[in-house]
Amino acid sequence: MNRDLGWQLVTEHVQDPGLRRHMLSVEAAMRWYARQLGQDEERWGFVGLIHDFDWEIHPDLTRHPMAGAAILRQRGVDEGIIRTIFSHATEGTGVEREQPIDFALLACDEITGLVVATALVRPSKNIADVEVSSIKKKWKTPAFAAGVDRAHVEAATGDFSRACFDGKLDLWTHAGNVLAAMQGAAGALDLDGRWADAAR
Repeated sequence: MNRDLGWQLVTEHVQDPGLRRHMLSVEAAMRWYARQLGQDEERWGFVGLIHDFDWEIHPDLTRHPMAGAAILRQRGVDEGIIRTIFSHATEGTGVEREQPIDFALLACDEITGLVVATALVRPSKNIADVEVSSIKKKWKTPAFAAGVDRAHVEAATGDFSRACFDGKLDLWTHAGNVLAAMQGAAGALDLDGRWADAAR
């Protein structure tokens, strides 16, 4: 699967800038972990990029991501990738996480929202200025980024840690890894300070 196909799926089906940013964020985090784990970076990045591509057209968990699978098959996406995307919504699909890529996707999914929100409340709007300590502080305020299910993030990180890191990946190390990955993609995420500069 090449990235051009993934980005085409995103631009064709996702108009909301926030959702696009989310998918690009997960792509960055998945690529980072693929490198760390000696996995296929292109495949992991592709999964991260397209995992929510059908959310705007199927905006509920009775259809997403199952209904989107037909579109993916039409575009030639292989069944292994589709199965991984299904595994990030086990309650609806019944597909359990089994492979490292499955655990990574779920662990990188919601936590990116907390990182983005932390960057956006900074005056600079620059993710380069965000530190793990800032994310940790915001984590403790349930009203901040309230859509991020803290218990779910903890559980997904724990599962990822056990599956891929012998239980040695703690939540805040994971948050730091995701932050580093997203800082490396700041321009694509529109989190490089340009909006703060434009407002001056």
